[in-house]
Amino acid sequence: MNRSGLLLLTLITLTSGAVKLQERFNWRQLDWVFPNQQIRERAIASGDFIPTNGLPVGIERWQNKLFVSVPRWRNGIPATLNYIDMNRTPSGSPALIPYPSLENNIAGDCANGLSTVYRIKADKCGRLWVLDTGTVGIGNTTQNVCPYALNVFDLATDRRIRRYELRPEDTNPNTFIANIAIDIGRNCEDAFAYFSDELGYGLISYSWEQNRSWRFDHSFFFPDPLRGDFNVAGLNFQWGEEGIFGMALSPLASDGFRTLYFSPLASHREFSVSTRILRDENRVEESYHDFSYFTEERTGGGHTTSRVMSDDGVMLFNLIDQNAVGCWNSGTTYAPRNHDVVDRDDEALVFPADVKIDETNTVWVISDRMPVFLITELDYTDTNFRIFSAPLDNLLQGTVCAARRPAHRFSPVSLLNKHQIFDYVSDSLSPGYQAPKLIGYNGPATHGFETPKAFVYNQHNNVAFKTESPPTTTYYSSSYTPFTGHNVFTSKAPTSYHKKSEWGNQFYY
Repeated sequence: MNRSGLLLLTLITLTSGAVKLQERFNWRQLDWVFPNQQIRERAIASGDFIPTNGLPVGIERWQNKLFVSVPRWRNGIPATLNYIDMNRTPSGSPALIPYPSLENNIAGDCANGLSTVYRIKADKCGRLWVLDTGTVGIGNTTQNVCPYALNVFDLATDRRIRRYELRPEDTNPNTFIANIAIDIGRNCEDAFAYFSDELGYGLISYSWEQNRSWRFDHSFFFPDPLRGDFNVAGLNFQWGEEGIFGMALSPLASDGFRTLYFSPLASHREFSVSTRILRDENRVEESYHDFSYFTEERTGGGHTTSRVMSDDGVMLFNLIDQNAVGCWNSGTTYAPRNHDVVDRDDEALVFPADVKIDETNTVWVISDRMPVFLITELDYTDTNFRIFSAPLDNLLQGTVCAARRPAHRFSPVSLLNKHQIFDYVSDSLSPGYQAPKLIGYNGPATHGFETPKAFVYNQHNNVAFKTESPPTTTYYSSSYTPFTGHNVFTSKAPTSYHKKSEWGNQFYY
């Protein structure tokens, strides 16, 4: 195809809104910014910097900064928390800039440094929330050099404004926490962080206002023994002990609370709980029936480690078995017929490790071939790590998730206090649409949401363009009619367990 044909194809693609994930950054191996070349050379000579030992696992975008986390699974990682200055480097293979500085990324410096960071989150109040696991190494090489500690940075000044160590009661000998969700309520002081304990099978709440944390235990946090088999990049492996991991928060509901959606890694099922429960320390002991589950599972390889929900209630989640990113519109029933794939690439999206939506409604995805890195060996003559972006509306176009139908937005099965669940049939959601029979009710009526403008800059392909969201759509909740209840079982979640020592069968991410 000649240049004019390529230009015509590009213009047709842009005007049709068919653009999906666009590759912004890529690396064969990671590099870092050092104060000068001599320090870089000394770091290489001493083993403090080994380029092939770094694996990027988490991303977050705030203004011109794109944050990238790199755990210290192996030696030679100069900084675990880093960023890319997108004003200076909008695309390509930039060296990572330590955040807030190289000196504040020293492993084992518990008071001032960061040892290993996984997922990170910037809130609407200009704060960056970072959980330092305090570990170096992986599996049998793991050393706990510092306690788990939440570090919060003021993004305007790049200064740390709080460090909070998790209480001994918040963890257990098997604890491994890699994920974080941030819940902003009525103001910036009314903020909570939630941490998923993947191998300790717990969920920890932290109140910014109280500067205090507490832990929930529940059997929904445990892995599904039938879902521990994984297939990624031609590799078959078992991560059968991997519990609660991916989390996403809904928009605020009319009662002033959100819904936290979550799933164990070794599972295809989705669960949820209201933040009304998680924010209340007094509910720790008596909250079993406040947690909910959906009756239908994800299909076709439904393992997921990362998810995020937009301001208008559309969830995106990585599908690590499928080299894809999936979606679900929470205005519909959680069922395979209402799930879709927004993008898939068996080369570029091998293990899409993290998915985020920024303040401009732009989606960011990082892929890192992580199982290959852990189980075999990466080919460092090939591109191994990629970061993509795209406007959310473009990704959803042509999928079932883009449907703007009036619906009751939260309808998982609830284990209610009276040991009952209620059946109901929702009203028709749109002309000609036959509503399915749903079980349970959880959450208040929905409100209208507005989708802001979305921006994407594909500098890597030397194209800069802006897309506008479609006209604002208002959602209205449908009515429902409760019917007779049915008995359900009750059980107690185990409070202790043991894990195998073989790291190859466990997920430390």
